[in-house]
Amino acid sequence: MSRTEMMGVGIDVAKATLELSIGAVGKTDTFGNDPEGHAALLQMLRNSGREVSLVVLEATGRLELEVACLLQAEGYAVAVVNPRAARDFARSIGALAKTDAIDARVLAQMAAALANDPRLLARHVRALPSEERRELDALVGRRRQLMTMLVAERLRLMSAHPKVRASLGAMCAALEAQIADLERRMAEHIAEHEAATAALLRTMPGIGPTSAACLIANLPELGRLNRQQISALVGVAPFANDSGTHRGRRSIRGGRFELRRVLYMAAMAAIRHANPVIAPFYARLRTAGKCHKVALVACIRKMLTILNTMLKTGTKFDPATHRG
Repeated sequence: MSRTEMMGVGIDVAKATLELSIGAVGKTDTFGNDPEGHAALLQMLRNSGREVSLVVLEATGRLELEVACLLQAEGYAVAVVNPRAARDFARSIGALAKTDAIDARVLAQMAAALANDPRLLARHVRALPSEERRELDALVGRRRQLMTMLVAERLRLMSAHPKVRASLGAMCAALEAQIADLERRMAEHIAEHEAATAALLRTMPGIGPTSAACLIANLPELGRLNRQQISALVGVAPFANDSGTHRGRRSIRGGRFELRRVLYMAAMAAIRHANPVIAPFYARLRTAGKCHKVALVACIRKMLTILNTMLKTGTKFDPATHRG
């Protein structure tokens, strides 16, 4: 009896199509990025006669989420990787050309490499968001877009000619109404699906309804990883820059930029409104000579660590536990 062959699978995602590579060599297959195409792709995987060790897709502006969630629901191990990481992997193996078929094969080869390393596999294969989380993510994302538009319109209004002030004012009012409606819908969604988690997060001074919603929607790993992993995921972990006798300046990079912006505002609120842990921590860092930005990033990292512990243990914010 022949042993079932284990294969890494790569799927290159575009707006209209999916390019499937079962294994890193040979022919690839193209499917529509729609329900019919997803069903056909799934059927091809089932009929391939090879056991799939891991399916790798690039994060492509959420175009990958439908097929990724479907594959995970069918029992496949799925990793959605950063496009930069996928491109760096391609360069490392000498795959410098770029087509959909080449990209799918590279992702299949990356899947095989990740599947052979349990540590990397555990880091990249995570539960994809449920339908409820995806709905909340859509609401949070749309609010973020409207806030960006509102800030731009308000800046234009400050120096606008009198002839266009009425138009800009009307646009600002319309955007504010839309934002208020989205915030109402976010609150309703949280109350229905995530009330306990939101209530726990909001016991920390500085975390309001919007930042709690953003954390729930954009950081589902909170409470499931250790403090180093959660800090690196958001992009507030300082990375070493050493070589030989050289000791370079530590810096943060990567991570979830939009979430960092939310946590920046939460940390500022925690400092201004005397969070009993974060405010004195910020003051100590500034007294020690740290610049504002370095101290603020350290505060964000500390807030994340505390929130991570709170969700992991199911306990409310307690200054006595987290001070120091």
